[in-house]
Amino acid sequence: MKKLFLSSIALLTLSVIIISWGGAGHSKISQSSALSFNLQMQDFQTWVGFLRDHASDADNRKGADPTEGPKHYIDIDNYSEFLTNGRIPQTLDSANAIHTSAFVLENGTLPWATINSFDSLRNCLQRHDFVKAQIFAADLGHYVADGHMPLHITKNYNGQLTGTTGIHSRFESTMINAYVSQITYTGDSIVEISDVNQYIFNYLYTNYPYVDSVLMADTYAKTFGGTSSSAYKSALWAKSKSFTIPLFKRASHALAELIYTAWVQAGSPSLINTTTGFPLALSNASLEQNSPNPFTATSLINYTLNEDCKVLMQVFDINGISVATLINDTLPEGRHSCKWTPGHVPSGLYYLVLNTGKYIQVKKMVYTGGI
Repeated sequence: MKKLFLSSIALLTLSVIIISWGGAGHSKISQSSALSFNLQMQDFQTWVGFLRDHASDADNRKGADPTEGPKHYIDIDNYSEFLTNGRIPQTLDSANAIHTSAFVLENGTLPWATINSFDSLRNCLQRHDFVKAQIFAADLGHYVADGHMPLHITKNYNGQLTGTTGIHSRFESTMINAYVSQITYTGDSIVEISDVNQYIFNYLYTNYPYVDSVLMADTYAKTFGGTSSSAYKSALWAKSKSFTIPLFKRASHALAELIYTAWVQAGSPSLINTTTGFPLALSNASLEQNSPNPFTATSLINYTLNEDCKVLMQVFDINGISVATLINDTLPEGRHSCKWTPGHVPSGLYYLVLNTGKYIQVKKMVYTGGI
C-alpha cells in the first residue's frame, strides 16, 4: 500500500503530507458548521466547541492506529470506472467485489469511513448516548473536510506525478495557516438528506476537478518566487481563494446537513437532560487537563464541582468504548482529584469524560505505556 508501507523517512514525510487542511483548517470547517444549524438544532450549539477542539482527533490517532490512515483519502482516479463514467462502485462490498479489498484499501476508504461515522453518530443519538455522539460527530467533521480537500481524492495527492511535488502541504497547511482569517462565509439552509451514500459521493465527484485548479495555482505562484517565499504563498492564495473559500463553506454546510440528518433519523431526540431540564452544556463543574499528558503509568486528574452533584467520570477509547469508570458517586461541592492507572490497555489516544447530568466535558489523554 503506497501510503502505508514506506520507509521510516518516507513515512515521516507522508505524515505531514496527508493531514488535510491542517489543524487550523479542520477547526475552521467544524466550528463553522454551526452557521447552517437550523432552529431545530439549537441544542447542538453546545457541541460547537467540542467539534472545533476535536476536529483533528482522527489525524492525531494515526500513529497509534494503523487502520486510520486509509480513511483520510481516496485515489478515485485509480478506478477505471471513474475515468470512463465519472463514478465508482459506491458500496464497500461492491468496490471490494469488483476491485479486490487490497486494491480498495490501497487507494483509500474515505467515503466509507465518512458513512461509518455518520451511522455511528445516528446510532448514538438514537440511544441518547450524547458523549459518544459528539466523538463520532467530530470524526465525521474531519472526514467531511478531507472530502473537500481536492488533493485527498486523487492519486496525484502531492503533485508528484506532475512535477509539483510538495504542493499538498503548501496548499492545505502553509497557505491556510496564513490566510485562514480571510476565509469568511455564511451558512445556508439545510434539509434532511434522502440518500447519505449518494450525498457523500456526489461531493467527492464535484470536488475532484479542483485537483487541476490547485496544481495550476501552484504553477502560477512559482513565477513569483521560490515555494518557501512569502511572494509564492501570497500568489498561491490570490490564485486559489476563489475556489478554496467555497470548498470550506460547502464542507461546513455538508457537516451541518449530515449531523441534522443523523439526528432526524435517530428520532430527533432532545439534547436536554429530561431529569433536570438543564442543557448538557450548562457548567456546574470544571475538568482540568490530566497531568502528566502524555503519560506512561499514572496520570492525575483534577476537577472542581460548583455544587453537590452526581459525578460519572469515564475513559473511552478511540472507538467510543468505555475502558474505565473512575468515579460514579455523589460528591460535595469543591475541588477533587483522582488518578488513572490504565494497566493492560494499548498505548494511544483516550477520552476522559466528566458527566454531572447538567454538564459534559471531555479531555484528550495520550497513554504511551501500554501494550
